[in-house]
Amino acid sequence: MITETPKRKPRFRLHPTAILNSQRLRRSLMDTYDQKSFYKYIIGIILSLLSIGSLFYTDLLVEELEQREEREVQLYAEGLRYVFNSPFDENFNIIYQVIQDAVNFYQIPAIYVNENNLATANETINESFPAKMTPKEKERIIQDKLGEMKLEHPPIAVELGKGRTGYIYYSNSFLLTQLRYYPFLQLSVMLLIGYLAYLAFSSARKAEQNRVWVGLAKETAHQLGTPLSSLMAWVEYFRSDPAIDPSIAEEIEKDVIRLEMITTRFSNIGSVPTLKDEPVAEIVTNFVNYLEKRVSSKVKFAVHNQLAPEQTALLNKNLFEWVIENICKNAVDAMSGVGHISVTLQAPPTTREIWIDISDTGKGMSKANMNKIFDPGFSTKKRGWGLGLTLAKRIIENYHSGRLFVKSSEVGKGTTFRILLNAAIIE
Repeated sequence: MITETPKRKPRFRLHPTAILNSQRLRRSLMDTYDQKSFYKYIIGIILSLLSIGSLFYTDLLVEELEQREEREVQLYAEGLRYVFNSPFDENFNIIYQVIQDAVNFYQIPAIYVNENNLATANETINESFPAKMTPKEKERIIQDKLGEMKLEHPPIAVELGKGRTGYIYYSNSFLLTQLRYYPFLQLSVMLLIGYLAYLAFSSARKAEQNRVWVGLAKETAHQLGTPLSSLMAWVEYFRSDPAIDPSIAEEIEKDVIRLEMITTRFSNIGSVPTLKDEPVAEIVTNFVNYLEKRVSSKVKFAVHNQLAPEQTALLNKNLFEWVIENICKNAVDAMSGVGHISVTLQAPPTTREIWIDISDTGKGMSKANMNKIFDPGFSTKKRGWGLGLTLAKRIIENYHSGRLFVKSSEVGKGTTFRILLNAAIIE
């Protein structure tokens, strides 16, 4: 005959096959995540190599073309020297014209300055002037061009004989200028392609994660349905037997109701939840009190509420409690069932937010793990699917338009998670 409640709470243990399946699922999720990251890095490396190769090759082309243009201007200077220092002959003029045409062919802007440091429109190449422009206006434009050319290239001297020297100033052709800036344009295009590829991979990764955890949640809800019906029948059987302490049936029924709520949560994953204006402090406090009785007695909870009693936020109570549960259970595991969990609620006056900090005295985590803690399938435990914190982050950020992140963590001292919610205006 059963006359009293057992002193030791029975613990639910996963079947070894279930543990093995959870580990396989976790590895599968992590493999998928790592594979996506691998392809992302490969594309980044390929784009980087293409960019570096293009920049190097274009630089060689620019240098070669610049040298060729310099040779053409030097040839033009040699033609001028030859004409000025030779007896007048029509053949010399033809040679000079050919050389000038070569400079024109490459569209190299050039200005000849005579020994008196004067330059006229007739002594400029590849510089156009409007038909109605006055000589003074042309001279001003020529002087401006000369100033630019002096900064770009050193002049090429033209020996005129008898101690006289002229100079040819020139600048890069339009083709060379285009080619010089082309690598930057190409690099910008490469960066744009890389950014679009990153967005595509990120979108595909998130979509795949969503399909995995939505399918897993619905399948879990489906699998829980049959044993829950059986447990409810057992509760009614215990109640009908006068030899069984009624408190046992009541406690079992509470846990069955809890399991039914969890099943409802899983079955609603993937659909848009209904949000209501809820008292945040009351929900958090009541749920922490409920949770404290169902974890190790060596774990002590403390709630520090700094919110006004009337402070509310738009919440889906069931899903929000699920977030608190996932974070707290993660903290219990990090402390190996022994330690303190502190929940602090506050609403800074400078923001319209509610901050909920959940701190533990567990083993903490490294910076590398902090960056991966919300990745699906990542877990430092041998058991579990590594989806609890992933689901929690999605619930807060996608459904409640808030934020969930690791505020701080120190190896050997503990971790603090922070939840940010949009606070309702208190009238």
